[in-house]
Amino acid sequence: MRKFFDRHPFWSVIIFVVVAFFIWMVFAVWPEWLKDLIGRKKVFLNAVFNGITLGGLYFLVASGFTLIFGLMRNVNLAHGSLFLLGGYIGYWITSSTGYWLLAFPVAFIIVGALGVLLQIFVFRRMEGDDLKQTLVTIGISIVMADLMLWGVGGDFYNITPPQWLSGPVETFFVTGVKRSSGELIFMKYPIVRLVMFAAAVAIGVAMWVLLNKTQVGMLIRAGVDDREMLSATGARIQLVFVGVFAFGAGLAGLAGVVGGTFQTIAPGEDIRFLLASLVVVIVGGMGSITGAAIGALIIGLAEQIGSVYFPTYAVVLTFLIMVVVLAFRPQGLMGKTG
Repeated sequence: MRKFFDRHPFWSVIIFVVVAFFIWMVFAVWPEWLKDLIGRKKVFLNAVFNGITLGGLYFLVASGFTLIFGLMRNVNLAHGSLFLLGGYIGYWITSSTGYWLLAFPVAFIIVGALGVLLQIFVFRRMEGDDLKQTLVTIGISIVMADLMLWGVGGDFYNITPPQWLSGPVETFFVTGVKRSSGELIFMKYPIVRLVMFAAAVAIGVAMWVLLNKTQVGMLIRAGVDDREMLSATGARIQLVFVGVFAFGAGLAGLAGVVGGTFQTIAPGEDIRFLLASLVVVIVGGMGSITGAAIGALIIGLAEQIGSVYFPTYAVVLTFLIMVVVLAFRPQGLMGKTG
């Protein structure tokens, strides 16, 4: 970050001013001229919170994708199908047992086991051949989508959270002032989305610690850089890679339960979240958990704020961000050069 400030002082000042103004918009009581310009603060805050929590969901999907694609160089374009499968499993478990929390470990284990099969029987046979991996996983995603459509149908499903996560909670963000009494009006927001975002943050921190501060993380990074040399030391690199692939796939399944809880799951969501994962990884940088978090937050905010203030061009805004990042920093915001 210091190097960026030294190399681009003008853009650093622009970014600082924009971020400072954005923070002021979130916490300050809006003057009348600002309300006349962009509307009510409540609408703006809801868009911001929706973008942040959606970014948390995007991070859960993209973090598994960046482990598989960015670290292991496995092009898994069936990742969105793993997300959708996890959502359907979560819905079935919750509807059958009534235990919402049980859906998370079950979806993680089942989808993670499917990831093990993909790594052993598909990717291990096509190591280093990106074109074959791309074509085969596109075929797998099509087959999985058809099988899920045949087995579940084309309806929209929503996973019902427990009672203690139902309803809104009052936050400390001011949306306005009552004219009669001068009393501050505070924003209310669904507690389930806040809890899901907090869980995404906790998972992200745990993944960063695992990859950067543990021996397992050292083995993973060393195996990606020089697999032959690491294998010569006696490390069982194939077993490590199977575990990483299973964990990345399991995260996609877990994210499916999260997505089905505060959104809906239906045919077509697999393609949507696959594209979102690709954009997040490209913007954040391949193989970087921190980059995936930053990219997910940027894309989530852009998507939700864009859908409120210029809905016709919301999707264009997301891809415009990706194009700008590729133009000025092709390796991504947190990606390594070389």
